[in-house]
Amino acid sequence: MERKVAFCEHCRKDVSYTIHSILLDAELKGKKYGYYGNKAACNECSHEIYLEEVNDFNLKVLYDEYRKQNDIISLEKVNEIPKKYHIGKRPLSLILGWGEQTFSRYCDGDIPTQQYSTILQRIYEEPRYFLSLLEENRNNLKSPLAYEKSRDAVQKLISEDSDCMDDKISDVVSYLLFQCEDITPLALQKILYYVQGFYFAFYDDFIFQSNCEAWVHGPVYKEIYEKYKEYKYNPISTENGKTEKPLSEYEKAVIHSVVKNLSCYSGKVLEMFTHAERPWLLTRGDILADAPTSRIVEKDVIGKYFKDVKEKYHMLNPTDIETYSKTMFEQIVL
Repeated sequence: MERKVAFCEHCRKDVSYTIHSILLDAELKGKKYGYYGNKAACNECSHEIYLEEVNDFNLKVLYDEYRKQNDIISLEKVNEIPKKYHIGKRPLSLILGWGEQTFSRYCDGDIPTQQYSTILQRIYEEPRYFLSLLEENRNNLKSPLAYEKSRDAVQKLISEDSDCMDDKISDVVSYLLFQCEDITPLALQKILYYVQGFYFAFYDDFIFQSNCEAWVHGPVYKEIYEKYKEYKYNPISTENGKTEKPLSEYEKAVIHSVVKNLSCYSGKVLEMFTHAERPWLLTRGDILADAPTSRIVEKDVIGKYFKDVKEKYHMLNPTDIETYSKTMFEQIVL
């Protein structure tokens, strides 16, 4: 507890006061929010004392609660973005096609719209996405030096991230095993393949760099096969879901949708799905159905196929994967 001196209007003199943590509620944008804030109370009469710093603190906590409940990027993350990518606030606004002062206002505490928040959240989490915006809108910047400085910073981040990309598949597997119940090695391989494909379809990037091979029973990530082959046709024991490197909200969104809409089918059904899809068929070519091969299913083939699927089924976000999974199942059973 903190004890200082301030003017008490009830006692009409300077007094010591104590700051207490209390449950407050306030209305913001038409909705009431409950939150724990602070109250300064006179140590002599117990009446509340107005302190500007307490009022500022309570407003910040209220806004933080609003951000949390409405899935708006935190103020801390907003302020971290220009530091992370070595770019000024005004140049960042220009790259995004916003007014020059827009990002500065967000850094000062203004709450972005849901649309702008989504953009900022993705920029914060995905250096590759920021680099694509930087390259696309570099002519909006008034100084070539600003572009070069930011480009070098983001390329360094991507390079560091790429050094760990081979391990990313392990993080995805751990998260999948935490999300799924009774998943066999066969089903796990197919779910990994669909996570990879649909992530590229929605975000123009691959979630991990490992390649899969066109085995007899569909696409297989060999290192994952080796790790879990002892389970054979039995479910893999659940892991704790913790990863060395946390997955982004965009990565989790795709994983959750793939799990929801595809892990409901058995590994054999998912195998039949992949046998009817272009990447596996093109890679196998004229190889006999029961002949083994280590041919790699090229990632650009996977990416192109799932981009086409997204367009064909008019998918707007990962939840729309449901349409594709139901259509594939109907084709298989009929």
